[in-house]
Amino acid sequence: MAADYAKCAKEILDTVGGRANLVSAAHCATRLRLVTVDNSRIDMKKLENIDGVKGVFSNNGQLQLIIGTGTVNKVYDEFIAISGMSAATREEVKAAVAAKQPVFKRMFKALGDVFVPILPAIVASGLMMGLVEALGRAMPAFAGSDWYGILDLFSNTAFTFLPILIAVSAARVFGGNIFLGAVIGMIMIHPNLINAWSVASMDATDIPVWHLLGLPIRQVGYQGHVIPVIIAVWIMCKLENWLHRHVPEMIDLFVTPLCTVLLTGFLTIGLIGPVFSAAETYVLAFASWIITVGHGIGAMIMGAVYPLTVVCGIHHMYNVIEAGLLASDGLNIWMPIASAANFAQGAACLAVGLKARNARTKSVAVPSALSAALGITEPAIFGVNLRFMKPFVCGMIGGAAGALTGVIFHIGATSYGVTGIPGFLTTLDYSVQYALMLAISFAVAFVLTWLCWKESPEDSKETTQKINGNNR
Repeated sequence: MAADYAKCAKEILDTVGGRANLVSAAHCATRLRLVTVDNSRIDMKKLENIDGVKGVFSNNGQLQLIIGTGTVNKVYDEFIAISGMSAATREEVKAAVAAKQPVFKRMFKALGDVFVPILPAIVASGLMMGLVEALGRAMPAFAGSDWYGILDLFSNTAFTFLPILIAVSAARVFGGNIFLGAVIGMIMIHPNLINAWSVASMDATDIPVWHLLGLPIRQVGYQGHVIPVIIAVWIMCKLENWLHRHVPEMIDLFVTPLCTVLLTGFLTIGLIGPVFSAAETYVLAFASWIITVGHGIGAMIMGAVYPLTVVCGIHHMYNVIEAGLLASDGLNIWMPIASAANFAQGAACLAVGLKARNARTKSVAVPSALSAALGITEPAIFGVNLRFMKPFVCGMIGGAAGALTGVIFHIGATSYGVTGIPGFLTTLDYSVQYALMLAISFAVAFVLTWLCWKESPEDSKETTQKINGNNR
């Protein structure tokens, strides 16, 4: 039998192109998992016909050969011995697969890796914030009570200090010191900087400016921002690791952290921040113009792209548009667009939660969908939809359909800052129309996600293995 295992391993090695075409190899309970340099060089039909191989398929750049329980271990041992490779864990194989993926896929994977660990904090805060705001709108007396004050404090803490949570998680993902990452996150929301939520309502001339090396730097914080924090921490990690390699060990302990924080801090406040602020200005100008485009076309576009601005962390600036609409017309027509977009992302997230077999995916998706229904979409977008991508796109389509419905029925709100189900409290004159808009957003996003998104065999199998393991 041992000779048979060796023969099977040798034929597999020859068919996949030898050691030169292999990156890594691992195995699970039934499959041999290979990451190759170039799958196009492999004769899949010949691979399937090898004695002992029961099936072959490629998933996310990983070549998987079904060999069978018990047998795969022996074939794998022979394969490692014949090829001269070192054994790899499944995590190492996944890392090798990720390294072969296009840049944009790696970027989205990095976003998911950053946000998954902090999801419990975001989900808890999102749900609490939606409930507290809804109760405050429904019961004005409650909104002025001490109970409201303390619950509001509890609910918005994670979002107030979100850059710090993101910075710590990003430092872990990018291989840096998590405490230095926390310092960068703290710098970005330092109380000496003007709170980002307040800047939109301020006159530009009232914002204090530092003048360093001939460059004007606005003293503005980054509360609610995502992308600039991740970029800053990525730079920090690259810089820190470079310094560790080049600074003598005798002085590394204090030179590396000092230089890392100083240089990253200056780059963040002096370059990353200003560039991002300029981008915000252009996005705001575009958003203000696009909703004036007739026949609902502009609303559809913004209903689709609104989640992208949530990803960038610049959606809070839309309060300027909403305040302007209320001041001029007394009716906020922007709110239905945002509400449709948010509700659609929640629907897409719920579809994933109901369709997924992976217990972890379900446990994140269902409460995140509820949070999105209450107007807080970060858990759904970062924890589920963006991670799988197709649900995110389906949510964008649902948001566009809902936004068009809002324009057709001329829905407007009497306030701003509230979307989803709590939005009924600010659209009392359009309750039926608003309900229909949310229903259309939900239905389009949910159905499209249900039809288009398919759980990967890897994720589905994880749950099956856990169930089987618990039954043993």
